[in-house]
Amino acid sequence: MPKDRSFDNLFASEAKDFVITTVVWSTLQEEKILSFIKFGAFDKNRLLPIAYYPIFVNKKEKRIKSMSNTKPVNQKVIFALVTMLFFLWGFITCMNDILIPYLKKVFELNYAQAMLVQLAFFGAYFVGSVLYFLISSIFGDPINRMGYRNGIVLGLLISAVACVMFFPAANIQSYGFFLTALFVLGLGFTVLQIAANPFVAILGKPETASSRLNLSQGFNSFGTTIAPIIGGYLVFHLFAGWGTPLLNLQGKPVLTEGGTTVSASSVQIPYLIFAGVFVLMALIFTFTKLPRIENIEKPEKGAGALRYPHLVLGIIAIFMYVGSEVAIGSTLINYMNELLGYAEMEAKLFLAFYWGGAMIGRFIGAISLNDTPAGIKKYLWMAVAAIAGYLIIYTAGYIESGLDINRVLWFVALIVINFGAFLLGRSKPARTLGIFSIFVIGLLCTTIFSSGEFALWAIIGIGLFNSIMWSNIFTLAIAGLGKHTSQGSSLLVMAILGGALIPPFQGLIADEIGLQMSYLILILPYAYLAFYGFKGYKQRAI
Repeated sequence: MPKDRSFDNLFASEAKDFVITTVVWSTLQEEKILSFIKFGAFDKNRLLPIAYYPIFVNKKEKRIKSMSNTKPVNQKVIFALVTMLFFLWGFITCMNDILIPYLKKVFELNYAQAMLVQLAFFGAYFVGSVLYFLISSIFGDPINRMGYRNGIVLGLLISAVACVMFFPAANIQSYGFFLTALFVLGLGFTVLQIAANPFVAILGKPETASSRLNLSQGFNSFGTTIAPIIGGYLVFHLFAGWGTPLLNLQGKPVLTEGGTTVSASSVQIPYLIFAGVFVLMALIFTFTKLPRIENIEKPEKGAGALRYPHLVLGIIAIFMYVGSEVAIGSTLINYMNELLGYAEMEAKLFLAFYWGGAMIGRFIGAISLNDTPAGIKKYLWMAVAAIAGYLIIYTAGYIESGLDINRVLWFVALIVINFGAFLLGRSKPARTLGIFSIFVIGLLCTTIFSSGEFALWAIIGIGLFNSIMWSNIFTLAIAGLGKHTSQGSSLLVMAILGGALIPPFQGLIADEIGLQMSYLILILPYAYLAFYGFKGYKQRAI
C-alpha cells in the first residue's frame, strides 16, 4: 500500500472490504497490512510491537484471526506467566544432577551408564524437535496453527504425565523405566521450549530481545540454583527415610555418602509434587484470557529456515553450549567428591553456586543488553543485580546448612571478573558471547591443571559465563527469519541434543583418564562458541 494514503480516505472508500482486528505480534509485510494506524507506517519485514492497536486487514486474505471479545491480559502479566515456565523447567532439569548420584548408587552404575540420564532426557529434545520440524515441513508450522498458548498447555500436560511415571519406576526399581520417564519429560519440555522461547523474543522490541530472554532465563537459572539445595534436601534427607530402604544389587541398603538410607519415596513424592504443579500451570494458561498470538504469514511447507547460514551455525552453537553446560553440571557432585571429598549434601551447596552463577549473569545480562545507554545508573543496576543474586544463593545455603560465608568468598571475585567481561562486551549480544567463551576456556584450563579449592571455584565460575549464551545464541540465530521463526526455533531446540551426547562422551573419557582431565574435551565446544560470537552470527544474503 502506498504510504501516502490517509486513514480517512482508506476508511471512506474501502471500508466495506476491510475488518478491524487486533493482534499482539506479527511479522509486518507491505502486501499484507494496508495501514498501521498507530504510527501511520511500518518497518517492512521486521517484528514490531502492535499490541492492542487496530489495523485494517483485507477480508479476502483471512490471515489474521480476530481476537475474542474479552479484554486481553496486560503484556507484563503474560511475560510473568511465561517466565514462570522458565523457572519450572530450569528447576526440574537441574533435578537430573540430583538423580544421577541417586541412581548411580541404587543401580551401581559407572560414569558412562549414569550419564544415560542426560542421554534420555536431552535426547528427547532432539527426537521431539525432529518430529516438529518434519511436521512443519510437510503440513506447515504447528505452533502457528494452534497458537502459543495451546502449545504451552500441551507441553505442560506431557510433562505432568512424565513426572507421574517416576512413581512406578521407583516401585519396580527399574533403571530403564526411569530413563523412559525422563525421555517423556524431555518431550514435554521440547514443546514448551519451542513455544516459549520465540514468544519471549518477540514480546517487545527486536533490539532488546536478548535482554528479555536473558531476564526469563535468569528465572530459569533461579530454578536451577535452588534445585540442588531443595531437590537434594528432598531426595537425600526429607523423604529418604519414608518407606522401606532400597537395596542395591548385593541386597544391602543404599546409603548416601553421609550414611543415610534412601527409599523409593525419595524420588516418588517430589516428582508427584512436580506433576501437580504442571497441571496447575496448564489450568492457569487454559483459563486465563490471553490474546491469541500468531504470525500473519500463511504457514509454509518445506525447510525454508535452513536457507539461513547464521541459523545453521547457531544450531551447532546451541548443541555445543548445552552439551558442555550439562556435562559440567552432571559431574560436579562427583568431581567435588574426588577433588575434596565432599559428600552429596555438602556438594549440592556448591552445585547451587554453579547454576546460581548462570542466574546472576542472566540478570546482569538483562540489564546490560537492553537499550538503555551505558552510564553510571546502568552499571549500578547491574551491580545491584549481581549482589542480589549472590545473597539469594548464599542465604539459601545458610538456611539449609549454615554455610560459612568465608567458604564462598572466591565466588565474589568471580562475579567481579564476570562484571568486567560484561563491560568489555559493550552491551552487544554477539561480542559478549565471544568474550564469555574465551573466559570459559581459561577457567577450564585452570580447573584441569590446578587442584583443591582453586580448581573447584574455577569450574564453578563457568556458570557465570555460561549465563547469557543460550539467550544470545537463540536471538542471534532467529534474527531476520520472519515467517520461518517458529521452524527455526524448533531446529534450535533440536540442538539441545548436545545435552544428550556430550555428557555420556565425557563419561566414557572420565572412565579412562579420570574426571578432572576429561574436562579437556569441552575446550573445543567453547572455541566454536567464540567463533559464533565474533563471526558466525552475521546474517548473509540467501
